[in-house]
Amino acid sequence: MKEIVLDTETTGISVAEGHRIVEIGCIELDNLIPTKKKFHCYINPERKVSEKAFEVHGYSDDFLSKQKKFKEIVQDFLKFIDGKKLVIHNAAFDLAHINNELKILGMDKIKNQIIDTLSIARDKFPGSSISLDALCKRYRIDNSKRVQHTALIDCELLSKVYINLTDQKEPTLDFKKDDDKLKVVGDDNISYFKKIVEPSQEELRNHREFLKKDLKKNFF
Repeated sequence: MKEIVLDTETTGISVAEGHRIVEIGCIELDNLIPTKKKFHCYINPERKVSEKAFEVHGYSDDFLSKQKKFKEIVQDFLKFIDGKKLVIHNAAFDLAHINNELKILGMDKIKNQIIDTLSIARDKFPGSSISLDALCKRYRIDNSKRVQHTALIDCELLSKVYINLTDQKEPTLDFKKDDDKLKVVGDDNISYFKKIVEPSQEELRNHREFLKKDLKKNFF
């Protein structure tokens, strides 16, 4: 099952006040394991960044003015997320901004199935802080790189939080017989699978003999 961990950064909080997206980050998961596929871009919001938003992500008006506009990246973005569940922390915020950008272009809202990790965390830890930083602390996830909020870093952290929130402590194992190497998810984002080690005929005979002796010992 493929899912997309998604995060955005914006010029401000409210679309009603005309705020726009300045960055989109997406990481693809396949059965909770990150693949090599990522989507990331900075976006020219065609307006100024609010002071509070600048304090959060640090993207200046000058930097953003040199980036592509949303209409130039929208097709690539929609193609990347097509048919996949979206995993978002505080989904209402990101979806409001994404759908607003689509509305400006006269396009339909996205129809992907949404998994809101904020809602999951709220149900799981009622009364506790459920910010991304708080959840990283709870699950002992290193978030030291998160000096400022950037979409891809937040996606990487959220993917780890999401695995813990769904109680999937270990990566899904795909057992195969055609490879003698144990491949582990690491910097190369390769699939995790293990070779099945089959017993020899001699080992099977010895095992049967052992069971016979054990049976006689305990029941006769």
